[in-house]
Amino acid sequence: MREEYQADLIEVSRLLVTMAEAVRAALRKATTALLTADLKAAEAVMERDAEVDAIYEQVEAKVADTIARQAPVAGDLRRVITALHISADLERMGDLAEHVAKTASRRHPSPAVPAELRPTFKQMAEVADLMAEKITALLQNPDVNAAAELEKQDDAIDDLERHLFKIMLDDDWPYGAETAIDGALLGRFYERYADHAVNIGEHVIYLITGEPVSSQS
Repeated sequence: MREEYQADLIEVSRLLVTMAEAVRAALRKATTALLTADLKAAEAVMERDAEVDAIYEQVEAKVADTIARQAPVAGDLRRVITALHISADLERMGDLAEHVAKTASRRHPSPAVPAELRPTFKQMAEVADLMAEKITALLQNPDVNAAAELEKQDDAIDDLERHLFKIMLDDDWPYGAETAIDGALLGRFYERYADHAVNIGEHVIYLITGEPVSSQS
């Protein structure tokens, strides 16, 4: 039974890494669609979001089955419950990447954001990508210090979002309310993506230490 339980945990870990890699790739491709009006890239993100949802359902089913069959306690129970929370955050990150892609698709053939905003979105995407890369590494090799670093990167995303609003709220903003609303929503998508990454870092810290960390979402 113990060997079967360990095999279940290995499978759950593999699924989580697959999800993490998928949501990282999704945001990268969605950002390409956003900044270059690439309709094919946007459509690819939207089509593949169902794959992330399917993996999430696999994790849910595997965790439920493991709890029912193995009745884990203490650290073992913490491990499977943490996996469930992480998969939920990853699923939401995939949804947010899809939201970016949908915005790019809706505005095609025009770029979804004006030239003045593209450098800021490019920076937000780069930081978010680093966070997603770190998540994949954490799922393979949990580490408290590395997990805690996600908070600093999230602060950088927050600063960039504030910079977006500063540009859009300027008296000289020439693009009107509709473009500003798109910009605000897009900024929110990247900001929430980063928040869910921080949540995953907090789940990893809890997994290692057994001490709960307050979650952002």
